[in-house]
Amino acid sequence: MTAVEDRPPETATGDTGATGSTGAGKDTRVAGDTGTTSSVLYTYDLAPTKKQGRRWGAYNVFTLWANDVHSLGNYAFAIGLFALGLNVWGILAAFALASVLLFLLLTLSGFMGHKTGVPFPVMSRIAFGIRGAKIPAAVRGIVAIAWFGIQTYLASAVLSALLIAMFPGLRGLDSNSLLGQSTLGWISFLALWALQLLIVSYGMQMIRRYMAFAAPTTLITMLALAVWMFVRADGSISLSVDAPLTGGAMWLQILQAAALWVVIYGTFVLNFCDFTRSARSRGSIVRGNVTGIPLNMLFFAVIVVVLSGAQFKLDGHVITSPTDIVRTIPNMFLLVTASLALIALTVAVNLLANFVAPIYALIDLFPRRLNFRRAGVVSAVVGLVILPWNLYNSPVIVNYFLGGLGALLGPLFGVIMADYWLLRKSRVNVPDLYSEDPQGEYHYSRGFNPRAVAAFVPAAAVAVVVALVPYFHAAAGFSWFVGAFLAAVLYAVIADRARQIKDVDGEAIAVDAE
Repeated sequence: MTAVEDRPPETATGDTGATGSTGAGKDTRVAGDTGTTSSVLYTYDLAPTKKQGRRWGAYNVFTLWANDVHSLGNYAFAIGLFALGLNVWGILAAFALASVLLFLLLTLSGFMGHKTGVPFPVMSRIAFGIRGAKIPAAVRGIVAIAWFGIQTYLASAVLSALLIAMFPGLRGLDSNSLLGQSTLGWISFLALWALQLLIVSYGMQMIRRYMAFAAPTTLITMLALAVWMFVRADGSISLSVDAPLTGGAMWLQILQAAALWVVIYGTFVLNFCDFTRSARSRGSIVRGNVTGIPLNMLFFAVIVVVLSGAQFKLDGHVITSPTDIVRTIPNMFLLVTASLALIALTVAVNLLANFVAPIYALIDLFPRRLNFRRAGVVSAVVGLVILPWNLYNSPVIVNYFLGGLGALLGPLFGVIMADYWLLRKSRVNVPDLYSEDPQGEYHYSRGFNPRAVAAFVPAAAVAVVVALVPYFHAAAGFSWFVGAFLAAVLYAVIADRARQIKDVDGEAIAVDAE
């Protein structure tokens, strides 16, 4: 859908029939006979996408992961495993296990987007109700906006370092402090902030094109960096630090690392439908996920072990990020090329994981005032005014505020997936997702599904306690799984199975996909 368009709500009075199965047989009604779509629930940006004209193929899905997996934050996390004492084979095992889990979760989530053609805030209405869905959308949006600002700050730090390397005279602009940032830091941050806002202002089509450009650039750059380090280390690497983990401690670290890697993608698992709603077929999702998750993640793991193992062999130190290596490149041309590639990569990750989700969440919260472009501006401004560098440099805020919110994503996922796959068996009445009719399938009780809330709240409480209370430190990495499992089980037990379930597509009220 094009961001610059701000179309008025359409009505669901088309004459396109939609046949689907129900618990009592076939439903042959016209898709639009639920009445007029609500202007509070339906806008051009939130509308389902037409099945004809969807453009996202396997390569586009692959580029999601080719960009997102190779983020600076992910490299810092993975290299940290080497520093904690996990050897090369342990790191590879952790990422192999995590990639299998993520492939399964993301494929199930992606199929939901392809089936319905709706973004995450609308998808949430299926389980939580037309008004209750604002809860998961708001949680996902808050987490994303905070990390949008933080990722922009990390990219701006790379840009500042590059500018000083190219123009040493700028070092004077990096010595003062204004609200926690130097003058050069502000210039770098605002430049990348504005670039991302410009890309988003042209809608999902421009994001898709940017990813297609950034993905091969990222992969080639990281591969070249690993080869360069391998050659510097005389063709060999250290397989571990001097005192590696062994036995039970090693296997526990492998399991925790795999779990934490899944948690990192807990946000993406929820709103993957924002992208697959434009996928051509289920096959394109599967093929894109196969190459983008198991294969790409193992490629990522190999890069990690080469970078960290080679550096450790050279000087006995473990790097904290690829930027530590980039800064040591002696050739200015190669330094500039590598730095720009890292910046392009971080921008791509931000657009995917941290910009699209809050845009749809804001549109859902303020449908009469915001479209894709305006919501992008609001999201970006909030990401600026929270001064994200101060958040990033505060362990309390990162660990407790963002960590606590992150722990809520597992229970949300558990409820949504249990409702869609176990209860409804992928049957969705898409037009009713946009209807305020009290008899509508997703109206529940005043727009809220009390059973979904009843499953979410206790599971979320347990997940947050496991994630944040020091006593449960050993299990903190599994909080997402604990919350998701508890919520799914609770909802499966208390869900209303007497409610009639219809399967009606949204073609009568759909808009063109990008």
